[in-house]
Amino acid sequence: MSRPHDDTLEATRSMARQHAQRGEPDAAEKSFLSLLERHPQDVEALRFVASCHSAREEHEAAIQRLQVAVKVTRDDPAAWIQLATAQMAVDDFSGAVTSFRCGLSLAPRAFVARLQLGMALEQAGQSHEALKAYFMAIESARALGRWQDDATTAPGLRDAVKHAVNYVNQGRRRLFHGALDPLRERYGSGELARVERSLAIYFLDQPANIPDPRQKPKFLYFPDIAGQPYYPRRHFPWLEKLEAATDTVRAELRAVLSEGQQLEAFLGQVPAQASRSMLRSSSNQDPAWDAYFFYRHGQRHDEHCARCPQTTALLDTLPLVRIRDHAPETLFSVLSPGTHILPHTGVTNTRLVTHLPLIVPPDCAIRVGGEEHVWQEGRCVTFDDTYEHEAWNRSGQTRVVLILDSWHPDLSEAERAAVTDLVEAIGDFNRSCEIPAAPG
Repeated sequence: MSRPHDDTLEATRSMARQHAQRGEPDAAEKSFLSLLERHPQDVEALRFVASCHSAREEHEAAIQRLQVAVKVTRDDPAAWIQLATAQMAVDDFSGAVTSFRCGLSLAPRAFVARLQLGMALEQAGQSHEALKAYFMAIESARALGRWQDDATTAPGLRDAVKHAVNYVNQGRRRLFHGALDPLRERYGSGELARVERSLAIYFLDQPANIPDPRQKPKFLYFPDIAGQPYYPRRHFPWLEKLEAATDTVRAELRAVLSEGQQLEAFLGQVPAQASRSMLRSSSNQDPAWDAYFFYRHGQRHDEHCARCPQTTALLDTLPLVRIRDHAPETLFSVLSPGTHILPHTGVTNTRLVTHLPLIVPPDCAIRVGGEEHVWQEGRCVTFDDTYEHEAWNRSGQTRVVLILDSWHPDLSEAERAAVTDLVEAIGDFNRSCEIPAAPG
């Protein structure tokens, strides 16, 4: 049974809410103030009265109310964000930054609040942190189909969003161009001219003008180098050494498979819908594209390397792409019976992909840029995966190839170093902007 005191409080709260719903803010404020006289830590009343203070530009009074509110309930993101907005109004940018971050730790995908955080950081003179906040706000909003253009942006936010987009574009240009400064000093600007054009294409400052419409890199296009689906062997003198080791590599592969060594899905833990968009089955079994990684995204899988020492020793002698947290990518690629990897494209034409076929049943092939190639065991094939490509195993047996990546042969030493530094700089910035998961 409720006490009379509680009944009175709830009646006052109900009356205040009714006034607010009817668009009677003065009456609602009066009722909430009455409630606060008897219950000074009521968060709902504190927040409503604070909003009334802010509407009258009584920002200090609003801040006082909201500071009480966030002490009472520290896990209410809306209260923190309201406090931060009031602090912004009195130019307390440092305080606003702290409050926005408290709110965003509880509601990490609140992209409008993250936009406001960027404003506070910019005003506080923390330019790099502002760049990150603006970038995260824009990416979060666009992932939900917002802020794509004026039509998908609330009118009251359009100027702020355009400012943020401009700030991000300029800031990232400075950051990534700056990453190349040591190489400009070492090699001279002329040696990096194509890298500079690649960066301009990345920022959409220049059109890519890709000569072959079949080529569609998803991340970084490097201009003025040869583009073709498959590459002649003469560009890769190390292929002979790799092919000569086919029996050795295949023996270690068979040991892995026979001993039940754990494979992992090449696509990782992705939703079923994403998997269906990449894989199909021509049999009554579920499609499966599995992998036994030696390196993935540049990270060495020590246990797998130790399990296949001769394969690992061979890979360590090859001129693989080595970019921190990105490359090399070397693995046994295991395609189950009936599995079809649907058409897709890779990220950049600065590197090429080589397959050493190890176990190839009949009715297995790859198609790159519309040109089909049938694997032959022990015979390497090198291709540019920025051309749309697909692969299939229409047999009743497992197909396995060793996959590795190497630099495009047209890149100079300076350009390889520059692409390495550029991709690492882009990756470092993107990782620093990851939106944290909500607590708990």
